Amino acid sequence: MAPGMFVRASALLCGLAASSAALAENLDVLMSSLFAPTEVRYIGFDSVEREDIPRTSAVDRKYLIVDFRFDIEPPAEQLQANVHKICMALIGDRELIRSLSAEGYDMIAVAFDRHSQYDCL
Repeated sequence: MAPGMFVRASALLCGLAASSAALAENLDVLMSSLFAPTEVRYIGFDSVEREDIPRTSAVDRKYLIVDFRFDIEPPAEQLQANVHKICMALIGDRELIRSLSAEGYDMIAVAFDRHSQYDCL
């Protein structure tokens, strides 16, 4: 590899790492501010990429799961309202959605436990 190409490749990788870190920080700030800590706790997020699905497939390949926990499980109506609040906050942040799209995400899901996920996009 020519020295100039190595420098450009290094700069590109550093730029991608910085944008991923900024994306993670923005996501954490947004999700942490949605609820009072006594209502619902934001745990974090996880990125899942299905390597077994070809990139050219129409099936969602890469998705983001935002994870929350309750101290006490709410009634079904309140659970649905919480999913709606989280999804609307994500969708309403156009810069975040643009960043997620640029990072290759096909879908966002909300989880309140390790058994169930609710799709936003």
